[in-house]
Amino acid sequence: MNSLFTSLDWAVFAIYFAIIAFTGWHFSRTKITSTKDYFLGGNSMPMWVVAISVLATSQSAATFLGGPESSYRGDLTYLATNIGGILGAIFVALVLIPRFYHNKVSTVYELLKLRFGEKTKQRAGVMYLVGRVFASGARLYMAAIAVSMILFTNIDPSSVVTSVVILVAVGLAYTYMGGIRSVIWSDLIQLVVYVGAAIAVIVYLLGQIPADFSQIAQVLTNPGEGQSSKLTLLDFTLDFSPAGTFSFWACITGFVLLNIGAFGLDQDMTQRVLTCKDAKQGSKAMINSIIFSIPVVLVFMSIGLLLYVFYQRPELMGVEGKDVVQNFNGENVTIFMYYVLNEMPAGLRGLVTVGVVAAALSTLNSGLNSMSSVAVQDIYKPWLEARKGEQDDFHYVKAGRFGMAAAAVALGSMGILCYYWQQYTDMPLLSFALSVMVFAYTGLLGVYFTAIFTERGNETSVALALMAGFLTTLLMQAYVWDSVMGAVNADWVGVRLAFPYQLCVGTFVSLIVCLLGKKQTQEVNKLQTV
Repeated sequence: MNSLFTSLDWAVFAIYFAIIAFTGWHFSRTKITSTKDYFLGGNSMPMWVVAISVLATSQSAATFLGGPESSYRGDLTYLATNIGGILGAIFVALVLIPRFYHNKVSTVYELLKLRFGEKTKQRAGVMYLVGRVFASGARLYMAAIAVSMILFTNIDPSSVVTSVVILVAVGLAYTYMGGIRSVIWSDLIQLVVYVGAAIAVIVYLLGQIPADFSQIAQVLTNPGEGQSSKLTLLDFTLDFSPAGTFSFWACITGFVLLNIGAFGLDQDMTQRVLTCKDAKQGSKAMINSIIFSIPVVLVFMSIGLLLYVFYQRPELMGVEGKDVVQNFNGENVTIFMYYVLNEMPAGLRGLVTVGVVAAALSTLNSGLNSMSSVAVQDIYKPWLEARKGEQDDFHYVKAGRFGMAAAAVALGSMGILCYYWQQYTDMPLLSFALSVMVFAYTGLLGVYFTAIFTERGNETSVALALMAGFLTTLLMQAYVWDSVMGAVNADWVGVRLAFPYQLCVGTFVSLIVCLLGKKQTQEVNKLQTV
């Protein structure tokens, strides 16, 4: 197959994979005999590296490619979502993490067992697993598309499938034996790689733009008549439509809930925090990860601003304007991907490709371990011990490794399915898949708020609340709303609600449904911290 890679690009690629291979080998040397070691790192991980791991996990190839797109087409209001991130992280640090440690849980859903019983824990775990397969599988697909474009100069089925297999195989190889400990330390490497690649792109772009910082800032501040500054950070417009997704009001409502869900109710994120030695260290790691994310996201958005100058301001570039057709073999691509394919020099192209792979792997490997921990601890272990009694802990370590391999197959299959589904149907699967964890969060938020702040709710109302939150959010999706509401009243067709507000509505519905259940007869004070 043809490739955009030169010998220098392949050399960069080889160095990266050599580092990954060494990391996997190094952590596989540590003998692991218990699930506490495999899933929680023996509660011995340093706070600072856990913070970086949480940050790396929250980023993905979607951030790597989508961050520049957001600022290229808009402004910096996406950065304001960190207001919601900070508020959400403070809530998780003060309310949830102490309870997780006090109750000695290894998954966040074990907390629900203490309040509502075993079935509730299993139902929440299953909801997480389904959501994670869709969400992580879709992100894997996005990364595979980018890798396929660069490595094979096409997005043919064989090339995309090969790219998916490469990403999954590498992600599984260096996390299989070492468990969460190898995941966390490798996340540090991945973050350094993809942030380093982004900084290298900024340096190169600044070298390509024949203008000084003051000229660039002037153009970004005053992009043209009728256009707002591209350096706008806070938008106080009260707009509930998708146009107001990153408004200040969305940041202090829906994005707060989103971050409580992501950092406190999603095993993918929270598992890292539970590897610290105590709740205090875990809380510090959580809050620091949000603080660290601000400059990281700003780096990627700075690329978009510079690409705006590069492609849209010919007077600064000293050249005539040129058309930018963000299309590759019929596939729409982000402006960053377009730049990589058409302007990137040898060596730097390889580094950016490595950055995409690193961003994808930092999300993928965390998904593998967290999915395995939920499948083993919340579903398989209770099922097995109910039938055969207590088992040796190392049995569950082996089960965890098998679960990780199964998760790799599931995510890889979903990544491949996303390709065929998007190519051969009109259903916007990718949009649904990328937001599917939000669907799960609505139900979980309502249930956890009920469990922590009230004594109401029971096993039945929890099950109904999880379903109600999911279905409410699903109803508000454009492709469902127009079909359902259009049959009721044609005036409702075309009405859209930004996803932060969808999350607010879905959480409210879930909370009300859960509260309708009478008080569980089981003791509830177990959820209180000492």
